[in-house]
Amino acid sequence: MTEHQQTIKKAPKGRSLWQDGLRRLVRRKLAMVCLVVVVLYFLLAGFLYVAEFFDWQVGPIRWAEEVGESYQPPSSNSIFGTDIFGQSVLRKTLYGTKISITVALCASFISIAIGVPLGAIAGYFRGFVDEIIVWIYSTLSSIPYILLILAFAVVLRDKTLFGHKLAGITSVYLAIGLTSWVGICRLVRGEIIKHKEREYVLAARSYGCSTRRIIFQHLIPNVFHIVIIDFSLRFVAFIHAEVILSFLGLGEADRPSWGAMINDARIELSRGVWWQMVAATLAIFFISLALNIFGDALRDSLDPKLRVQ
Repeated sequence: MTEHQQTIKKAPKGRSLWQDGLRRLVRRKLAMVCLVVVVLYFLLAGFLYVAEFFDWQVGPIRWAEEVGESYQPPSSNSIFGTDIFGQSVLRKTLYGTKISITVALCASFISIAIGVPLGAIAGYFRGFVDEIIVWIYSTLSSIPYILLILAFAVVLRDKTLFGHKLAGITSVYLAIGLTSWVGICRLVRGEIIKHKEREYVLAARSYGCSTRRIIFQHLIPNVFHIVIIDFSLRFVAFIHAEVILSFLGLGEADRPSWGAMINDARIELSRGVWWQMVAATLAIFFISLALNIFGDALRDSLDPKLRVQ
């Protein structure tokens, strides 16, 4: 074996963007703790879906069951006490996780499905197509976000889509998803503009690849780390938007949600009943904090511009 071959053999193996990002992320202990918290929330929401489907009579599913007297304070039997109907506040809080996670997840997928293709098309073609898409998202972004969501939620409520009545959380996540694609569209557009003239795109063109193949099989996969980072950071905003809509009475009416619990607790605070407000606030606080810390760590790990040694 020649000296050159030995040198090549001893050379360290390169890592892809995803492998290097994962290695950096795993080394952040606080981010891993936050990831565990987020996974627990998702597992709880998934378990409640399975329990409802198979009609398992577990605690959170039986949130409407009376477990004590009205406005019973927190105790060993009921950690967060009871509400005006004698229902367990803890069970309602756990069930509210399912509502918030469902709305945020569905709204995220809708916004990605709209924003990523539009941003890629605008960034690749530029010209008239780019001007039209930029005009659309500039118009939407000029309207205050909360007012825009409220308008969509009111318009979509009790409407029928493909024979399905838009009620409860369906109208909520549609309202959030249809109004929140602007940010990811702008990000993807900017990244596509930078990538469209790089060597791998020019090579794809020289091989005769179609425009559709270049956009969806070459460009979007190379900027998808931006989508993942944006997803982790915007997920918190979608949870907060669901809480606001539920607080205003535009969310789920027949089942407990964190926003509805805060709305009920608003009146109860004057009577000294604080535990329902605390339970819902703590549930929102922990998932918001965990997602923000994990999202920042994910951004630092995957974004080459923000990497630190």
